[in-house]
Amino acid sequence: MKANRSSIEGKRGVGRRGGVAARRPKPVAYSAAQSRIITAALDLFAEHGVGGTSFQMIADAIGVTKAAIYHQFKTKDEIILAVAGLDLPRLEAALDAAEAEDRPRAVEVLLTHLIGLAVERRRTARTYQGDPVMVRFVSEHEPFRRVMNRLNRVLVEGDDDAEARVRGAMLSAAIGGTVIHPLVAELDDDTLRAQLQRLAKRLVRLLG
Repeated sequence: MKANRSSIEGKRGVGRRGGVAARRPKPVAYSAAQSRIITAALDLFAEHGVGGTSFQMIADAIGVTKAAIYHQFKTKDEIILAVAGLDLPRLEAALDAAEAEDRPRAVEVLLTHLIGLAVERRRTARTYQGDPVMVRFVSEHEPFRRVMNRLNRVLVEGDDDAEARVRGAMLSAAIGGTVIHPLVAELDDDTLRAQLQRLAKRLVRLLG
């Protein structure tokens, strides 16, 4: 029997239907050459923006010809999606772990993973959050929408109305915005992570 929205809280397997894990596409396996391109593109996107980064700039960054880049990725859109999807498997693994827990442990597990990833990516996080091209790709691509919906269900206890979406967005933005804020630029990763975990829990209670 399909669980209704109110039955999600306090049960295990929040992200499962009928006791069977939801199917998802397998992660893309990139070659060594493609991985070099993706890593270089991420750094260039962070410095110049997605729109300001060209195939030639990526080629120059890794010391190959532009033709070599085209041999691995036919379009810039393919590179953008590859960069955007770098952390998708880790986000899905974090959601799997959180959805297997009872509340409020599920939220705690998810926050720990999200904050850890945000702090780890703090040098390039602005690319994912502030670049209009990247934001558009993430919002339009089904795997990202699916992960965002799952994330919101865990954070706001399965609700899907306007208020719940805003609460989830506020919490996600608070974490993502903090790691790139100038006020925390001089904090080391361990300090930033610890403070975020402590304050995010308080924010969850406040928004709840």
